[in-house]
Amino acid sequence: MQASTKSPPTTGHSGTIFVAIELSQKTWLVTLHSPDRDRTSRHKLEGGDHIELLALIEKVKARAAEKLGSAPRVVSCYEAGYDGFWLHRLLEAAGIMNFVFDAASIAVEQRARRAKTDRIDGELLLRTLMAYLRGEPRVVRIVRVPSLEAEDARRASRERDRLVTEQTAHTNRIKALLRLHGMAVGNPRRRDWLAWLAQQRDWQGQPLPPHLLAEVKREHARLTLIRDQLATLEEAQTTRTVPAPAPMGERRDLLLRIKALGPAFTGTLVNELFYKDFCNRREVASYCGLTPSPWRSGGIDREQGISKAGNRRARQKAIELAWLWLRHQGDSALSRWFHTRTTNAGKRAKRIAIVALARKLIVALWRYLTTGLIPEQATMKA
Repeated sequence: MQASTKSPPTTGHSGTIFVAIELSQKTWLVTLHSPDRDRTSRHKLEGGDHIELLALIEKVKARAAEKLGSAPRVVSCYEAGYDGFWLHRLLEAAGIMNFVFDAASIAVEQRARRAKTDRIDGELLLRTLMAYLRGEPRVVRIVRVPSLEAEDARRASRERDRLVTEQTAHTNRIKALLRLHGMAVGNPRRRDWLAWLAQQRDWQGQPLPPHLLAEVKREHARLTLIRDQLATLEEAQTTRTVPAPAPMGERRDLLLRIKALGPAFTGTLVNELFYKDFCNRREVASYCGLTPSPWRSGGIDREQGISKAGNRRARQKAIELAWLWLRHQGDSALSRWFHTRTTNAGKRAKRIAIVALARKLIVALWRYLTTGLIPEQATMKA
């Protein structure tokens, strides 16, 4: 998701019903302010009961219309989180103007022990929504909701990342079990590995104990299943069995022309980062969480590092791409900039420089996709 920096819509509060929805898995707490009543009401609903939510809004709207003489408009909000964006699409389809708030951008009390309940959070959401519609600048960041096609297209890359993590975990678990008896590990990802393991012996010339062998076999079966699913996903990405939305497919093809970018990596970059339309380079770096976080107050002036307030997957891929860029694009201007900065530098300086390179590289790729400007002295594939 990406926080919007656009100016809020200014409007008067008369004739508007404000709805703040505090979401959880078990219950929904709806905080309402209607123009026909000079107070705030709260309604607790069962979690996920969108039918009752729409019925409640219609009931309040009909009551306000009867008193005001005209139908008021309804504006709602909730925090981005576990429920995703389906509720936003539901409310928009019902004719309700809805905003999805970035939860980290809502100002809260800075006491060491502040009270936090659903009631307090609902009132805070409602006040923030009113302030945003009054036109107060920077009172909250609004999440840009992706299209349904773009949201669905990134499921493949996210599933692949999760499967790679599980594959590593099962491999490490098998190695750890075998090291308990000082046995050779080999390559557990080979399909004939169990036949190879049956011939191995420990330091006493004994095979694995039966219970440990059974556990290793189960771990290997799960590892084999994950590898089969990974192969299926990679084949689908290579053959494009499930077509991506037109803009995303074009950007993926453009990135594939650059050396050091393969199908899996390119798909993740497009699905997590370049499916959005950014206005400037600052938005690109901010979405990845690669912007600096200065702390300047009075006589204090220091840097806290990058903000890390953005898409975690996009940030990880950006830094991974920076290392790949140094390996496969060593003659490019960005690689030479990195080597110039890190000559005779220590490990810490190189870690800082690689993050700076990742920010520059992501911005350069964004310019390449939007304007066609190839990164300076970058090598393209034949």
